[in-house]
Amino acid sequence: MKTRSPCRPNMVRKRLIRVHSQWFVNHEKLSRVWVQTAAKAWFMRRAVIGVFALCMAVLATACTERPRLETAVAERQPYVLGSGDRLRITVFNQPTLSASYSVDASGIITMPLLGPVEAGGRTTFELQNAIEARLAKDFLREPNVSVEVETYRPFFVYGEVTQGGQYAYVAGMTAEQAIAIAGGYTPRANRNTVQIARRDSQGVARVSVPLTTIVQPGDTVYVKERWF
Repeated sequence: MKTRSPCRPNMVRKRLIRVHSQWFVNHEKLSRVWVQTAAKAWFMRRAVIGVFALCMAVLATACTERPRLETAVAERQPYVLGSGDRLRITVFNQPTLSASYSVDASGIITMPLLGPVEAGGRTTFELQNAIEARLAKDFLREPNVSVEVETYRPFFVYGEVTQGGQYAYVAGMTAEQAIAIAGGYTPRANRNTVQIARRDSQGVARVSVPLTTIVQPGDTVYVKERWF
């Protein structure tokens, strides 16, 4: 009967070294996977926080701008003059003062005798009163002035429309009609709502509105792309 020979010390040592080496390799791989997973999780958390913060900022801006623009787009609001409008001003019995005047980029018209007169930001009635007050102060007794808009400043359409750009304003035009003037929708257009940007005394307000909203001179109509 054969007797089993005792294990050599060198063989045992080699086996132990191989086992420890394999354990260290596996441990290093697991550590690397854990670090990569933790890094991905950190970046995902940061991305989610960033998107959430962006959404909250957009909502806050929309909540601030919506009352401003909803007031501004009211159909019965008096029209406020601005750069690009052309006015017909008539001063009774004063043919040298009666003429057409264009509102320049700074909102000013220049009239004989009076020189620069601020028109931008005023209604036609307010401008009429301002001209009458200045004429009565230095030049005429009981002046009678009328102010009419001869040509409105243009409006703008861009986004998912066939021909975006600048167009002549048509009184009483809705956002849907403005899009039709720009050649209609592209296949990727969102046809449910549009955005209108309008300048007021506080700056430019932008908000999504129904297609039946009345467009005013100087408005920018933006058609967004649909998601699906």
